[in-house]
Amino acid sequence: MTPLNFEAELRQLLNTRLPAVNTAGCHFSPVQGLTGESWRIDGEGISMLARQQTAEKGALGVSRKREARLLRRCGTGLGPQVLAQSNHWIIVEWLTGKSVTNEGFDALNQCGELAAMAAGLHRRPLSGYRLNLQRQFVSYWQQLDKRRLTPAWLRCQQHFLRITPPTPLQLAPIHMDIHPGNLITSAAGLRLIDWEYAADGDVALDIAALFRSNDWASVQQQCFLQHYAQHGYPDEARLHAQVQCWLPWVDYLMLMWFEARWQQSGDAEFLHWGAVLRQRFC
Repeated sequence: MTPLNFEAELRQLLNTRLPAVNTAGCHFSPVQGLTGESWRIDGEGISMLARQQTAEKGALGVSRKREARLLRRCGTGLGPQVLAQSNHWIIVEWLTGKSVTNEGFDALNQCGELAAMAAGLHRRPLSGYRLNLQRQFVSYWQQLDKRRLTPAWLRCQQHFLRITPPTPLQLAPIHMDIHPGNLITSAAGLRLIDWEYAADGDVALDIAALFRSNDWASVQQQCFLQHYAQHGYPDEARLHAQVQCWLPWVDYLMLMWFEARWQQSGDAEFLHWGAVLRQRFC
């Protein structure tokens, strides 16, 4: 779909679902991200973000219907408000504030605010969408470049499909993509954006994803767990052990995501990011 078609479809959605918005004065601009384009909508007194459901995003496990459900049920005051929704789009408020830097992210961990935010999310009601990593592994496998597969990789895939995932310590809404680029400091406090991989799952899985995606050293992990125990799951030792159980699952998920994104985009940077994981597993 061309940009003009995007704009026409979004204007129609706004006119239908948000008739009070003057679409004639709105400006539409693309917002780039790792998984494709979203569209920022600016007009008189409004600033919104439109997020599209595409076949590529669906293949990566993204569901805008699920994302909207999580935001409405679990994200109030923590994520952006959902303003409109259709089969192909969700439109959410554009959160104003400052993006968190790597240094700021480390400071949020040190002071405990990051752990408090994560624990706050994990206390929200369940969305009804349970995360199934094994089903996602099957989907990713179908998208891989068959020329890159090895017998060791096949054995690894079979291993993860055969074994039983860790039994959740605490089932809760989990974001699965907490990193500096998805955090905004605002007058209302710390806000979390980009909920496209959020679902219901074990709190320890969300923490394992946080540790791996930010490449945290053990001292940073320990700091987070100490603060988290004050706000969330209280048994720090047991939580640490459960996070360790989930780390191989997170590593394999990251490898498969990088490979699938490379197939979709042709951007060799994804292969570079996944090279160490591929060497380990394959």
